[in-house]
Amino acid sequence: MPKRRRNERLSPLQGTPFAPKRKPVPHAFVLEAIASLAPETRPMFGCLAVYVGDKIVFALRDKRNETADDDGVWLATTQEHHESLRRDFPNMRSIRVLGKKVTGWQVLPADAGDFEEAALRACECVIAGDPRIGKVPASRRAAGRTTKRPTQGRKKK
Repeated sequence: MPKRRRNERLSPLQGTPFAPKRKPVPHAFVLEAIASLAPETRPMFGCLAVYVGDKIVFALRDKRNETADDDGVWLATTQEHHESLRRDFPNMRSIRVLGKKVTGWQVLPADAGDFEEAALRACECVIAGDPRIGKVPASRRAAGRTTKRPTQGRKKK
């Protein structure tokens, strides 16, 4: 029996001809580079989201279709960090498939000549705790809330 991967749920069909096919991990070298941080992965919009702790740091995409120019390593960042990140990653740009001219997410395109080198530099930034890469998703921020909001306007009985 093959080893179970982290975050992989066993299907009741596992080992049968009806078992779901697993897609290969896009740009798996990225996960290998940050393995010391014990990253978790989850499918997200046809990509593979990569989390370190409570932060999403990357989305790995390799669709090879008409939107292939957005294939590569997506960096979870904010607009305030774009300029400084672009100095470190000159081929970084906004993700076209998202439809907006500028987004918080940026891509290191797989078709760039320095793709693997840039992706590994981004991994080094994550390992070093660079605050420019990674953000806590809204759903995790809400789940992490430990204090209750005060109830206003309620009368005690």
